[in-house]
Amino acid sequence: MYDSLLITDCLLLQESQGPLLPSAYILCENGKISSIGPMTELRRPLNMKEINGCGQLALPGLINGHNHCAMTLFRGLADDLELGTWLNDHIFPAEAAHVNADMVYWCSKLAAAEMLLSGTTTVADAYFFEDAAIRAFADSGMRAVAAHGVIDFPAPGVPDPTKNIWTAAQFIDRHLGTNPLITPAVFAHSPYTCSNNTLQEAKKLANDQGVPFFIHAAETRHEQGLIATPLGDSPIRHLAALNLLDQNTILVHCVWLDDADLQLIAKSGAKIVACPQSNQKLASGSPRISEMLALGIQVGLGTDGCASNNSLDLFREMDILAKGQKVRTLSATALTARQALACTTSQGAAVLGQPNLGRLSPGSPADLIMINLKHPHLQPFYSQDTLVYSASGADITNVIINGRLVVHKRQIISFDLQECLRQVRTLAKLLSPSKAEL
Repeated sequence: MYDSLLITDCLLLQESQGPLLPSAYILCENGKISSIGPMTELRRPLNMKEINGCGQLALPGLINGHNHCAMTLFRGLADDLELGTWLNDHIFPAEAAHVNADMVYWCSKLAAAEMLLSGTTTVADAYFFEDAAIRAFADSGMRAVAAHGVIDFPAPGVPDPTKNIWTAAQFIDRHLGTNPLITPAVFAHSPYTCSNNTLQEAKKLANDQGVPFFIHAAETRHEQGLIATPLGDSPIRHLAALNLLDQNTILVHCVWLDDADLQLIAKSGAKIVACPQSNQKLASGSPRISEMLALGIQVGLGTDGCASNNSLDLFREMDILAKGQKVRTLSATALTARQALACTTSQGAAVLGQPNLGRLSPGSPADLIMINLKHPHLQPFYSQDTLVYSASGADITNVIINGRLVVHKRQIISFDLQECLRQVRTLAKLLSPSKAEL
């Protein structure tokens, strides 16, 4: 076993807006970056593992701000449908019949594999049987914010909705402070699937425990009409009237916001996670990201679950985010590539309340990824803009999380990927024997 991990002779990007540093080294010790700089200043420690970074770019690990990881099982199950039909006629019934702890473990592990191999080192997950998801993330070596679902009808693992807050509270008690890579959290599904009282109780639980509070909000044009007892004339104003908007609240989607909504969010300090590819596939719309950033709202980027994306590759997501804002505004400068990259690194980390992530500097957690720049589609490589518009997850070579090498030369070394694939294929056959392929 090695005491330290040394990356040598790499091209280095320390943060999304920073310069590229050629012929650099990164020394990781005890889960953190202990030193970083030009190769001419390197002093090699003893008992270390060394990775030659020649021809590779090292940068901060990517942060997926919103996912339902176990929904990898439903990838491709119900495509090309409107959100209400997709959710109510296909996804909710499939979840009721097939979601259990075993399914969540293996399908979250499959999501972890896909994310690791495409450069994601931290994920914010939101689902049920979240204890099993945490076990999957721990076994894979991923960093995670794992949020237990709260909803006002029978749900997987919570058949009695009157126990939804109690179940989430027990989950937090089991996991708070037990693993430095895992942060438990609360996920209230939406303003239209949770009563006003449930929303307030879920938010109180999160604030009392000091953990993040996630909620889907303003995802579709028609969401306001689905809220049973609205206290405002938009989903955001409804949440504001319930005193749910503060610095500990993370609003997911936020596609349909007017100027007053944006001002409320900016004033409250609440954060937003955009999921543009999912929004496009479900024809929900395009969020006003450029206006959010102009108001100082912190915005992260998420893939959403595989059932509505269908990819967990954040490089694809960054590309769609930047280009989608250009099309929405008819302005080529509406959102830059570097702003999109920040949404998956430093700003994405700030959204999740972990500002020590998302950049590479001495003392920061050693979460970093390496990209092979020798591929034709990445040449010439003038700047990090090329990552957003030309790179893909398939370009990842190595992934280090908390100083531990979990992907090496495009091979997952933290767990047995083939076993995971076999288990998920077995589950898929139970779900849809006619569609499941080997």
